[in-house]
Amino acid sequence: MERDPFQAAPELRPILIAGATAVGKSGAAMIVAEALGGEIISVDSMQVYQGMDIGTAKPAAAERARIPHHLLDVAGLDEAFDAAVFVRQALEAMRGVQARGHVPVLCGGTGLYFQALLGGLGNSPEPDPALRTELEQTPLAALLDELARMDPPTWEKIDRNNPRRVIRAVEVLRLTGKPFSAQRADWESKGGEPVARHFFILARESADMHQRINLRVDEMFAAGLVAETAGLLGRGLGSNRTAMQAIGYRQVIEHLRGERDLAGTIELVKIRTRQYAKRQLTWFKRQRNCDWVRLAPEQSGGDAASLLLKRMSDPA
Repeated sequence: MERDPFQAAPELRPILIAGATAVGKSGAAMIVAEALGGEIISVDSMQVYQGMDIGTAKPAAAERARIPHHLLDVAGLDEAFDAAVFVRQALEAMRGVQARGHVPVLCGGTGLYFQALLGGLGNSPEPDPALRTELEQTPLAALLDELARMDPPTWEKIDRNNPRRVIRAVEVLRLTGKPFSAQRADWESKGGEPVARHFFILARESADMHQRINLRVDEMFAAGLVAETAGLLGRGLGSNRTAMQAIGYRQVIEHLRGERDLAGTIELVKIRTRQYAKRQLTWFKRQRNCDWVRLAPEQSGGDAASLLLKRMSDPA
């Protein structure tokens, strides 16, 4: 039986650093990993895809040379990647890090992946290809109407602008004949929750986050996001429904098709990123057994790392 990374010696148990996009968690994770002899495991649903570098703020080659990173570039644009695949690969990566006597530092903003890792996936049904194809061809409004009638709790909570989530909820409903919301509670309550050495969530005030997001988006476009997206289209980005959910790429593709000028595209990406950050924060507020670290505008990722290391050495 494979060992559980969460049951390793206390000094080798995983450290989790989460938060909304642009909050400064990657910079903090680098310094924490350096200080503790750790390796970073990405918890990001889009950084897994090869070539999606600028738009996902993927760590640069120099950063990866400085600290080993895992679960970056592990999927091609012609491959599906979901929470179940993430959990399998993350557990494998954690075991490898611990076998080297290092500390796994899990860092990212994909709340679903953190939840799947900590709470498990339970007995959720496997996707049905034929049904999935049918649902993908159904207007989103019709799917939401079905959810509203058959599963009001899910309709209330789900991100209605995310077709992938809506399709999955309706798929489970049709496959099982039971509300997605009730089953999800069962899946997530199976067994005891793993205990991380520390689970930190970084946060900032809204105005600070908006400024940081706007700056990041400007930097991405200056770094060549449009050219990167054009190249990825030639490699199949447009056909990967999961990868196409990545904010920035979809909007740039619409720009390349002539649907919007560049200035309008940049502004729209900023708006969508701010909306996404708000959804991330809402997700993390539901997490248990975590330590919130609120940062002031003048505090950098390095400052955040200092706060995390201090709390680790003096939890009180």
